Amino acid sequence: MKISILGAGLVGTPMALDLSKDRNFEILVADKNKEPLKRLSALNIQTRVADISSEKSLNDIISDTDIVLSAVPGFMGFKTLKHILEKGKHVVDIAFFPEDLFELDPLARDKNVTAISDIGVAPGMSNILAMHASRQLDRTDSIRIYVGGLPKKRNWPWEYKAVFSPIDVIEEYTRPARFVENGKMVTREALSDPELIDFEKVGTLEAFNSDGLRSLIKTIDCPDMIEKTLRYPGHIDKIRVLKESGFFEEKEMMIHGQKIKPIDFTTGILFPKWKLREGEHDLTIMKIIVKGKKDGKACTYEYELYDEYDPASKTHSMARTTGYTASMAVRMIARGLYKRKGISAPEYVGEQEECVKFMLEGLKERGIRYHEKIIA
Repeated sequence: MKISILGAGLVGTPMALDLSKDRNFEILVADKNKEPLKRLSALNIQTRVADISSEKSLNDIISDTDIVLSAVPGFMGFKTLKHILEKGKHVVDIAFFPEDLFELDPLARDKNVTAISDIGVAPGMSNILAMHASRQLDRTDSIRIYVGGLPKKRNWPWEYKAVFSPIDVIEEYTRPARFVENGKMVTREALSDPELIDFEKVGTLEAFNSDGLRSLIKTIDCPDMIEKTLRYPGHIDKIRVLKESGFFEEKEMMIHGQKIKPIDFTTGILFPKWKLREGEHDLTIMKIIVKGKKDGKACTYEYELYDEYDPASKTHSMARTTGYTASMAVRMIARGLYKRKGISAPEYVGEQEECVKFMLEGLKERGIRYHEKIIA
């Protein structure tokens, strides 16, 4: 079976390495940058230097592919996914684009293909486990999701590093956060409603509203749902200073006779400082709390994840937890375990017990362990 991977960044590369271990797969990895492809080529993985934003290049890459794994930046994710579907290809997508993924459901159904979108760690496993827990309850009253990817070593001033596209990180700080309160969708400013939470292996972290529920708002019947991003304490205030001072603005301004977007200047300064470099250790932490009623009694399902950089494979934690979730989803489709046609949000996977088990066991084999606790 032929698998095409679009993107060879810090997440795309580990996915390619993981899938290349499966003898049933023939892997092709495409990226416009030659540098990340060199490591893969040295390991006899087929690579291609290509501009994925070009429809012609994309057509050439996926023409004889069975399953496409899209790891492009969020700003080009929707367009890329649409084109993949138009070509009638099964797809697993971690682009995390801002558009409504269900807009593409009629197209995917018409082409009779399976497309799982948002299938990383969060969104992704957070959705799968939230739905899985909700289905164990007779009634779901509340869902809380806390998640963050952080450098293990706190270096001033930012105490933060990004393993995926940094522009997608800034989206978390600027895109309004949608959540459910008293049965209605509510929108608040990103970075709002801060709270401090203690975690055993990390200490105190601060949580803030971000637009992470995404499809869960539509797919789970629960009157109280929210997702918050985790950072080291003090991060919110630093980002607010930039945001309120106009550093994230898209409107051009004139400086010394040159037109420049403040966001372009900001990203030019921040991205080199936020880049998670090879050998730098990071961690991923997530907690999911699903409360409700079961057999007439209060019942809570909790899932916890703590993962660190893997020195053996030199793979960052956020790349492992995001990328291996997607690579397991590819295997799930390839083996015929998940057959739903159309656009699937990750929580649809959570509706099938055998799929949840497959994902959790596959991740555990790769050193990523989700711990379940049931409080009755």
